[in-house]
Amino acid sequence: MSSSFDSGLSQPPVTADDLDLAVRLAVTVLRDAPPTAWEGKAGSLEWDCWETVEHLSDDLFAYAAQLGLKTRPLDGEVPFLWESRRPGGPANAIHADRKAGPVGLLQVLEVSGALLVAMVRTTPPQTRAHHVFGASDPEGFAAMGIVETLVHTYDLAQGLGLAWSPPADLCARVLARLFPDAPTSTDPWPTLLWATGRAELPGRPRPTAWRWDGKPRT
Repeated sequence: MSSSFDSGLSQPPVTADDLDLAVRLAVTVLRDAPPTAWEGKAGSLEWDCWETVEHLSDDLFAYAAQLGLKTRPLDGEVPFLWESRRPGGPANAIHADRKAGPVGLLQVLEVSGALLVAMVRTTPPQTRAHHVFGASDPEGFAAMGIVETLVHTYDLAQGLGLAWSPPADLCARVLARLFPDAPTSTDPWPTLLWATGRAELPGRPRPTAWRWDGKPRT
């Protein structure tokens, strides 16, 4: 059955609980991956599946770090050392110990998500923190973390041969928060894939470039 969503103020705010749900659902799905599949490409990305989980973990960790910064300057990224382990690989501060296997890799993802959940819960809503697309608030960083989790789990599911379809209401809330110009007459999950350059929509080709709008809504 097709469903659409309403954008803007009709959607409830994105919360830490939403982020916690997204990470838990992703970890649960990824636990079913074949142990030998992690070196394959993650969907259309140039990274393998192991690297993609590290990248997602790094995103969640970095967003938590940005919300934790209280001293000036506040207009740049916290200067952790981000580095790639191979040419063309993602530049991360977070890397999982390969000796721990996929179980350890998913623990890294779970904990990185928990750090951002905790920061969103405890950071005053009037806080503003740096992001390359523009300063945002805790709700914005929660929404960013959810988008990263949902779409990279889609990439991973393609590479690992898994089924992945996150809740429509969760997709609708992050679309309203970060992609206010996205179409509202189409199903939220395909619309989120379209908004992040991963799919076409009827009458709308797959975007070749995209970005979200994280500015605070209040």
